Amino acid sequence: MSDSRDIQRACELLRQGELVAFPTETVYGLGADAANPEAIAKIYALKGRPSNHPVIVHLANVEQIENWAAHIPATAWQLTAQFWPGPLTLILPRASHVPLAVTGGQDSVGLRVPSHPVARRLLEAFRGGIAAPSANRYGRISPTLAAHVLQEFGDRAPLTLDGGDCEIGLESTIVSLVGKPTLLRPGGLSRAQIEAVIGTLAELNPIDAPRAPGTTVSHYAPMTPLRLIDSVTLRDGCPPAAAVLSRSARPDSHRGLWITAASDPVRYGHDLYANLRALDQAGAPVILVETPPTDSDWEAVWDRLTRSAAAYTGRELA
Repeated sequence: MSDSRDIQRACELLRQGELVAFPTETVYGLGADAANPEAIAKIYALKGRPSNHPVIVHLANVEQIENWAAHIPATAWQLTAQFWPGPLTLILPRASHVPLAVTGGQDSVGLRVPSHPVARRLLEAFRGGIAAPSANRYGRISPTLAAHVLQEFGDRAPLTLDGGDCEIGLESTIVSLVGKPTLLRPGGLSRAQIEAVIGTLAELNPIDAPRAPGTTVSHYAPMTPLRLIDSVTLRDGCPPAAAVLSRSARPDSHRGLWITAASDPVRYGHDLYANLRALDQAGAPVILVETPPTDSDWEAVWDRLTRSAAAYTGRELA
């Protein structure tokens, strides 16, 4: 676990324009000084991330949003009072001095106050915004342990702060408050939790909505082809060498890696990325994931799994 010396070293690196990976309650982030476009460019280069994809600015406290947003509607204050620190990112009109490198060239900016104690200590010591997408190669599985960051980047990230296993394990919920409040990405907070505070969210219009992290059609993907499969097909037609994520017990006939996942959506989501990494490393020709329930509580899990499978949709089972 990272200590005060690690925090001090991380702040020194950030002020020098270097990158620091750090834990949040959602996933590990790859951070740079959000006021330094050259440092932010290093994030994009290391991840292989397209430059028009915005990154989230992490802040130490709610008061700092006034330094980053040009306009803060009443709904923002309602949501921050209820959910910050926590797994909620708000999209707001950017202040004129906010670098376009952070926003992907847009006039909106994503802001969040995380709750992880290591992230909070880092942000309080740094005293500025830290721009940070997930600490993985672009489009791949997000990290929920410091070891995952090292698997992705090795020593190419100058420092990784270790905060243990991420509490939530799925990225933050993203709500746009540019225009009508709209859910751009489900995550650590449910749609129902958001709507209980500010009322019904508008239907997402991809043409007009701001671009947001993690919302491309294909994302969160393992290197091994991944297919979603219903329980009946999984039971009757599962290739014996496939790597499988199911909510059912492993049958005796299956010789590949079989992970029996949690039956509740919170635990399933917490374990999802670690499970996908284990399946990806199994050397199987295909990863098969049993489709989860369609209840609203599973919305964030469905979002991640459909994007994980998108690059391989339409291929035959191996």
